[in-house]
Formats: sequence, C-alpha cells, structure tokens
Amino acid sequence: MHTTCKALFVSAVIGASSASAAELEVTHWWTSGGEAAAVAELASAFNATGNTWVDGAIAGSGSTARPIMISRITGGDPMAATQFNHGRQAEELVEAGLMRDLTDIAEAEGWKDVVHPISLLDACTIDGRIYCAPVNIHSWQWLWLSHKAFEDAGIPVPTNWDDYVKAAPALEAAGKIPLAMGQQSWQSAGAFSVLMVAIAGKEIYEQVYADHDAEVAAGPDIARVFKAADDARKMSKDTKVQDWNQATNMVITGQAGGQIMGDWAQGEFQIAGQVAGEDYTCLPGLGVNQIISTSGDAFYFPVMDNEEQSEAQGVLAATMLKPDTQVAFNLKKGSLPVRSDVNQEAANDCMRKGLEILAAGNTIPDTNQLVSPDTNSQIEDLFSEFFNDSSITVEDAQSRFADIVADAD
Repeated sequence: MHTTCKALFVSAVIGASSASAAELEVTHWWTSGGEAAAVAELASAFNATGNTWVDGAIAGSGSTARPIMISRITGGDPMAATQFNHGRQAEELVEAGLMRDLTDIAEAEGWKDVVHPISLLDACTIDGRIYCAPVNIHSWQWLWLSHKAFEDAGIPVPTNWDDYVKAAPALEAAGKIPLAMGQQSWQSAGAFSVLMVAIAGKEIYEQVYADHDAEVAAGPDIARVFKAADDARKMSKDTKVQDWNQATNMVITGQAGGQIMGDWAQGEFQIAGQVAGEDYTCLPGLGVNQIISTSGDAFYFPVMDNEEQSEAQGVLAATMLKPDTQVAFNLKKGSLPVRSDVNQEAANDCMRKGLEILAAGNTIPDTNQLVSPDTNSQIEDLFSEFFNDSSITVEDAQSRFADIVADAD
C-alpha cells in the first residue's frame, strides 16, 4: 500500500466513531489501588472514542497472569488487547502469527518521532515490524523511605544504601521492620538486580545480563552485591506479606523503614495522600548510582476475526499514546511517559528525579529485555530461595547465579 494511502486508511480507523463501536476485553495484572486508578484513565480515554473497555484484570503478579494470557491466545480464545512488559515475553506469540502488526498505526501516529528512548519501540519490533504499543517507562532502581518510621526511631532519613543499612538496628529497636519485602520471587530477584546496579555499576550489570559473562558473575564485584543482598535479607526477614503493595503499605504507615521497589510504588503513596519529599523519600539508584532501567509496560493486540473489533484495536492502540492519555495515566501509575513531548508540569518530586536521569541518558535496559523468560525464571527461583532461607550462604548463591548466567539465553 502506498504510504499516503496507508496513512489515510489508518487515520480513518483511528477516527472511527460510535457508528462502528466495539467492546474490547483488555487483560492486565494491575489490581492495586494505584494501578486500578491508572487503568481507569486508559479506559476513560478509550471509552471517549465511542468504544467500550471491558476490564479483564487478573489478580496477582505478571508471573501469575502471563501464563493465563498466553494460554487463552494460543487456545483460540484471545482477548482484544493484553499487557506484557517490554522485552521478549510475547516474542513466540508474534512469531506464531498470533499478534497483530501495528506498524501502520505507529507510522500514522509518528511513534518513532515521539517515543523516547527509542529502545522502547525497538522492544516492540520484530523483523522491522511493530507489534506493541509501549505505554510507560518503569524503572526498578528505587529505594522508598518512610519519614514516620525514621522519626519514630529518632534518626535522620538516610540518603544512600550504606547509611540505610547502618540505620537498621535503630529501626528494629523502635519496633520497625528495616526493609519491607514481599515474598514473591520476582520481588527478591528485582531487588538483587537493583543492588547490582547501585553497588557494582552499569558496566558490571551489562556484562552479566547482556553479555552473559559467567566469569564476571562469579567474580569479586558480584560478591560485593551478594554481601549487600545478605544485608537486605537480614533487614527484611520479619516481613510477613506476599504482595508488593502490601509491603509498600508498611512503608506508608511507618511500620517499615523502606522498600526496594520500582516506581510503580509511587502510585500507592499517591492514593494514600502522601507527598514526595515530605512524607516519604525516593532514592533512585539507592542513592548510590543514579541509573534507572527503561522497561515498562506495553500492550499487544491478538489477531481478531471480527472486523469491528479489529478497527477498535487500532483506535485503542493510538489512544494509549495520545499526549493527554500519557499524562493522565502515568501520573496515576507512578511511571514516566513514553512520549518526549508531553506536558510534565504536574510531575512530583520523584517523577522529576526520574525525568532528569532519563534526560541525562543514565539508563540501562531491564533484565526482561536482556534474558529469556526461562532464564529470568531461574534467577527468580534462586533469589526466592536465597531471601527465604538464611542457611544458603552468599558463596553458594553466587556460584549458582554464575551457572545460570553461563547458560543464559
């Protein structure tokens, strides 16, 4: 199809009115208070086009939801749109021809000109074709600290990881849990990766996860990271919650001193009416190395037989990246917009820190973009064991980690 004709065709699809309205089931795993508020912004923007968002929230984490989503798609009962993380999680579905090609819409909407960093769109691209719509930039590398917990303990709020570790005894003496950490495997594995970037630095992180260098994984730099992970294990040993947002609530209420968690935690602080810099402190890179990953969430659109639903899919994909939708959604989600041209005046203290780091180019790819789901699952299993079993030594855990890196794909 000629480029001009293609653009006109896609514009007609995007401009579809209620005359060709459709109901689209959209699946995702955003079920916490802050996440639900963010999803409502996406739904509202889509409903304003005359179509209807049918919410298909799946309780639990992504590791719980993704197998359900994949099973439905491969089993012939696809939803109209589904969330995945940026990276390789939907690669096999695309290669099997089960996901819709969004290249025409991306070109008509000028996504290559406005999506920043472009690696987000690259993560949606296979063989030169675009198969997903990135909706946010999420970064894991944050330490969230409760002002109330440190005030109750009679000590200042730390400004970096080392001071935080030193503050743990005072927090415990005040009846606080130093570090809140949910019991799910992805949380402990994520915390380890955050510690790796903060303590060993960007180059070591990329040698381990991007280059799969097992010698580095077994070396002294990663040994220092495991020592820090052992400190985190001791600080979080009394946490009795499963979900990440339950751990975040412990920080919000002052039951815990802090939490290592991605910037999505910010949505929970917002729902609780807390103000960044006043009620809580956010430290990118744990206050040591101010580097953030540029992963996040994207929506894929399974191939549909119904023509009206297919047209509505195009409307939804375009709507998700509209400037107003991007601002409204990401303010509630705690993430950064994928567009570089949106109004960011409403950004709070933590979002501003993230935007400054992003503008400076101090970024890394997320582990989901560097290793396969199978390798990532092995890493999660290892750190689930490590954080829940104090008898596993740091030396044994590092040896097992190096073996996983050696066989990574």
